[in-house]
Amino acid sequence: MRRLQGNRVLEVRGKEVTVVGLGRSGLGAANLLAQLGARVTVTDKKTEGELKGALSKLDPSVQRSLAGHPEEVFLSADMVVVSPGVPLDMLPLSVIKGRIPIIGELELSYQLVGEEKPFIAITGTNGKSTTTALLDFMLRKGGYRTILGGNIGNALTEEIYKRIGESVNRRVGEVTVSPLRRVAVSNMGVDYIVAEVSSFQLETIEQFRPKASAILNITPDHLDRYHALKEYADTKARIFEKQNREDLLVINADDPTTMEVANEKLEIKSERPRILYFSRKKEVEGVYSINGRVYYNTPHSSLGPHDSLLINVEEIRIKGVHNLENAMAASAIAIFLNCPLEAVRDALRTFSGLEHRLEFVRELDGMRYINDSKGTNVGAVIKSLESFSDPLILILGGRDKGGDFSLLRNLVREKVKTLVLIGEAKEKIRKALGDLTETVMADDLREAVYLSRSRAVEGDVVLLSPACASFDMFLDFEDRGRQFKKIVEEFGLK
Repeated sequence: MRRLQGNRVLEVRGKEVTVVGLGRSGLGAANLLAQLGARVTVTDKKTEGELKGALSKLDPSVQRSLAGHPEEVFLSADMVVVSPGVPLDMLPLSVIKGRIPIIGELELSYQLVGEEKPFIAITGTNGKSTTTALLDFMLRKGGYRTILGGNIGNALTEEIYKRIGESVNRRVGEVTVSPLRRVAVSNMGVDYIVAEVSSFQLETIEQFRPKASAILNITPDHLDRYHALKEYADTKARIFEKQNREDLLVINADDPTTMEVANEKLEIKSERPRILYFSRKKEVEGVYSINGRVYYNTPHSSLGPHDSLLINVEEIRIKGVHNLENAMAASAIAIFLNCPLEAVRDALRTFSGLEHRLEFVRELDGMRYINDSKGTNVGAVIKSLESFSDPLILILGGRDKGGDFSLLRNLVREKVKTLVLIGEAKEKIRKALGDLTETVMADDLREAVYLSRSRAVEGDVVLLSPACASFDMFLDFEDRGRQFKKIVEEFGLK
């Protein structure tokens, strides 16, 4: 199997490739590989019936091995592509480790594109999706052509495949028009590939080198997968593992864990990337907020090293302390990439945020309902609670990811008048927080919303911010958030 070297790209035509997991990234990888001439087999522990929706979108040339992971489809492969949710210690992967290349969909995308289309990568425990989408919005307003994908919900391989198809259609009058040729990738009509990157995706990188990267924050999460916070933090730091002095790393100067792991890894790197910081507490080289204003000090950009006003905080459309951090991180990268300042400012003034991230649902009888279903860990909920001054009725619970709910105690004591608990983790949460305020248990989300409404008065906020995964009761956090909104919108209907 040919490996990426310089500007060379991975050649997959005629190769046997096994794709593990048929979620969004697995489906995207399988279809792109098939169209590039690989002989692809997908394997998933789910049955054909459970995968009916995904299978309907799968390239018909792809072979299927479902309801398990037979060893032979791994042993016969030239390369294995794993989905982010697949544990790398799974038995068939353990058997081939060191003998057959095992990469993820992020690394596959990078090796297929080569270095011709720079990657911009955002990671962190919280705020990744908002920052990634906002940065993409800034770049597009600045006239750049982008692909947006990754952990944000659109598989990078799927987006690359779509863009290849568009470039082929534009060139339909030419003699050689084939998505199997590298020219189709190099002529995608793209300036940057903007990717939200999870720790799971970073576990399987090899060559991945983003032109610019950011670590927004690191708080305890996924401790059901990682043995300790240090292991999780080290995985996040892999985002700048291959970067060099031509590249940019953006770091949250206010987050101790992020600063510690970044400094530790940078100290042993033979070649460090250029570094900018963001902070809402102090002046830094990068982007910072002081007294209600956001300033930039970016010596690595053409704008020069001087401190200049970027925007007033009150002008930024997305609200909350966490969104101020997200806005500064996105701005630092955009300015480094020489995106016009007016495009950056315009994006900050007009970007309305993403669904399920402190999303306003409705106001009824003086009570506001907020959908923060993406708050799937304790750190995210801390940031959300810090954004409110009005009394809160907080819906918490779901599938525990090893979170320490006691970290919420001070904010719950200060801001929450009622806790409404759901899901598998509700008893654990009650033991951690139930002595601080009124605490009630609900059998499902509908009951939780109705219990919240019955306890709310004018001026209160009903906030769904679960601090847990959704898989005990829902398909994903999006399904949970949409069900919450549907229940809330039903109030007052006959």
